[in-house]
Amino acid sequence: MNTEDLSVDVLRTFIANRSIKLERLGRMMCHAVDLSQGGLVEIIIERFGTDSLLTYIADRSSNLRRLGLVKCDQITGMGLFSAVMKLPLLEELELSYCKIKGLNLEAIGYARPHLKTLKLNCHGYRLLARSEPNAVNIAKTMLDTDYQIRDIVKRMHELRHLQLFGHRLTDIGLNAILDGCPHLEHLDLRQCFNINLVGDLEKRCLEKVKVVRRPNDSTADYPYDTSVLDLTF
Repeated sequence: MNTEDLSVDVLRTFIANRSIKLERLGRMMCHAVDLSQGGLVEIIIERFGTDSLLTYIADRSSNLRRLGLVKCDQITGMGLFSAVMKLPLLEELELSYCKIKGLNLEAIGYARPHLKTLKLNCHGYRLLARSEPNAVNIAKTMLDTDYQIRDIVKRMHELRHLQLFGHRLTDIGLNAILDGCPHLEHLDLRQCFNINLVGDLEKRCLEKVKVVRRPNDSTADYPYDTSVLDLTF
């Protein structure tokens, strides 16, 4: 067997073993939900969540108040929307390093406008330089992020805590947050390096929000990876 064949076999074995482990974790989670007998109020799923598992939890946990999804690439926007529709008491939602964005997040705002805590965390990055050919694409990406943030927060006026670690929003998105969330008490903007928190924007932010974590603040208490990607354009 040559090296190439060996690499393929090793990869297949890894995928098969991972699938078995994820399936086992899913069964354990379902068993824990069953044992709670409808009394579950908080659950965090990391890496092994699926739409079917989320549906299983939502169907049996109408008292759930906090739902955390971390690195759950297999959960879709529709799967999440269907689940939160079944959770009338949901107050806190975390979507860290997930692929659910745009209209799917806005739909969740429609479904649960009374959320008190929302966490949308990403990997932080810095732009080290900008070359002219890529400047337009970079600006469009940032603007799209600002629009997404605006569309999300305009449906969630009751937010008290908003964490956007590593997000790509700019001053435009931050202003949309301050406009759309009048009751905001805690805003985490760590590693949001596209925000220029100075002058009038800084003053407005500090006047409207009790606790503001700035882009360059310490990440010592952040529970996930805090490494920063340096992107050169």
